[in-house]
Amino acid sequence: MFKLSDFNWSECIKPAEEASSLPPICYTSSDIINQEIETIFRGSWIGVGRSDIVKEPGNYICLDFAEQSVILLRDKNGKLRSFANTCRHRGARLLDGQGSCKGIRCPFHSWFYGLDGKLITAPHMNKAQNFDNNEYGLIEYLAEEYLGFAFICLNKNGKGINSFLSDFKDIHSPWPIEPLVSVRRRELTVNCNWKMFLEVFNEYYHLPFVHPNSVDSIYLSPSAAEKVKGSFATQFGETDGTGGLLEDTQENALPDMPDLKGLAKKGARYTWIFPNMTFAANRDALWCYEAYPLGPDKCKVLQTACFHPKTISLSGFSTKVKAYLHRLDAALEEDIPALVNQQVGLTNPDSMPGRFQPSLEPNVASFANWYAKRW
Repeated sequence: MFKLSDFNWSECIKPAEEASSLPPICYTSSDIINQEIETIFRGSWIGVGRSDIVKEPGNYICLDFAEQSVILLRDKNGKLRSFANTCRHRGARLLDGQGSCKGIRCPFHSWFYGLDGKLITAPHMNKAQNFDNNEYGLIEYLAEEYLGFAFICLNKNGKGINSFLSDFKDIHSPWPIEPLVSVRRRELTVNCNWKMFLEVFNEYYHLPFVHPNSVDSIYLSPSAAEKVKGSFATQFGETDGTGGLLEDTQENALPDMPDLKGLAKKGARYTWIFPNMTFAANRDALWCYEAYPLGPDKCKVLQTACFHPKTISLSGFSTKVKAYLHRLDAALEEDIPALVNQQVGLTNPDSMPGRFQPSLEPNVASFANWYAKRW
């Protein structure tokens, strides 16, 4: 078995101007997916989209990712909580889908848990010797809201989200990210490695070749990537028009977000929060992607489109937003064939790591550096 801890990562941890991409086997091996699930998806903070997927106390959603099932909910005080989706009696799955509840009742033997995860009732268990409800609460994970995003950490000893993201809030302060509202959350399966999907979202290099007639002309040459302290990479670039629309639908542009500051009015910031969540903060909208492994050559992708509440309240929003959602779908329809083709190419036994274009792929180089240092 190929062990990531045995690989020489020296070429991946160099500056972007000198670094090489991850070895092809990182995108094609089932053994490596298993190592990623254990070390990265069970050891790091995982971005699970926007926190308004559970808006009110009692709202819940079941998140199935990387061989794990988690219940994300808001307790009666509005705090975000996350629990293993398994009963403490004999392991039955507790919930499916999403909805609202006053507590969680196991469908098998009717054990009932509060929104804080505590076991409230367990029918007939008073006959079991020394049985204590307090010892059989749900398995709880770390859960945090941060600028309107939701994060889960399955590692109970993981460092706090503020330490994990460090200077993230300062760098993104020109955008009013926290109050943004999700208007659509779409799930799809893509036949490529989960890392590849996030990589293509974070690089400018492919734009004239994959999107020549849809969005390429909107994006001007990007600025240098930010030097950051947190576990993320980010790059700003000016745009001619809004990146939230196709080249031929710019007449549907919505107003800038309220309280937008400085350069934020002139372009878009593309940010990758390691390992699995990325987003683009535009002048008028934000869209976010999550990617999760379903195998070496398949991933589950969640796409969320977000707008400011004041924008949503505008007359005509319901019509214009359709053009924004169409742009997201149209760009995906162009990206996916390119990703599937790249996946096929990486399976070639003679495929080798390549060099990064430092001004067009710095976010991807930063992820390769972060990834290499996990092992």
